[in-house]
Amino acid sequence: MPACLGLSLLTAPASVASEDAVVPAQDTFSLTARYSSRVLIFPVGDIVFEARLADTAYSASTRIEAAGLAALFTDFDINAEVQGYIEDTEASPRRYAHVERTGRKVRSVEVSFAEGVARSAVEPPFGSWGVPPASEDDRTGAIDPMSAFVALSEQLNRDEGRGCEGVLPVFDGKSRYNLRLENRGRDRIRTRGWRGEAVLCDIWYEPISGYDPEDYPSERELSQPLRIWLAPIDGGRYYLPVRLYTRAGLGGVTIELAQVSAA
Repeated sequence: MPACLGLSLLTAPASVASEDAVVPAQDTFSLTARYSSRVLIFPVGDIVFEARLADTAYSASTRIEAAGLAALFTDFDINAEVQGYIEDTEASPRRYAHVERTGRKVRSVEVSFAEGVARSAVEPPFGSWGVPPASEDDRTGAIDPMSAFVALSEQLNRDEGRGCEGVLPVFDGKSRYNLRLENRGRDRIRTRGWRGEAVLCDIWYEPISGYDPEDYPSERELSQPLRIWLAPIDGGRYYLPVRLYTRAGLGGVTIELAQVSAA
């Protein structure tokens, strides 16, 4: 599950449109980041992340596709988008949606956040909402996986790079879980798309509700954090993941920034 978490967090302005949740045209920071993922030395996925960020609002979209070795065994892609507001330096999502395609199977999930309660609409519906399903209390105050990165970036900016701490409550349309943040200091890092000093953070996955027994993370998966390196961009106003790594799964999973453009 932590390995999948790394992908789902990046499954986070292009196609989002709404008259009451639009990022302002002025003073907006736009970026496109491309990531590659691998298990050991074998490439398994390509990720493209686009975002428009402002002081009061944000929107983002991501596309994940199988690549390399994984493409030989599976045919899948995930498209996701989010839009929301920044209120008192806190990320407040308005709408999150993703479409998963595996072979001929396609499922769309949309999550709204009216009155601070995450509610999802799923087509085709899940066969089960988990044991137990995520209750209204569980979903109250929760944010989506992509907004979790916006929230973490805001914390780091607010606390001058020391904000990797606390707990982020997340609802992805079915499962409700916490992301417990642990500050690991700073580290120098080099990828194809970035080099320099980054904030190092461990993210521990804590399942709450909305899991079927066969999908519940194993003890091994829960015992391994997702380690993430976040680099300051736009003069330190925002923080972008430049590497993600977890030892969970066979051989571990690494996701690295390959290319970034910003304006």
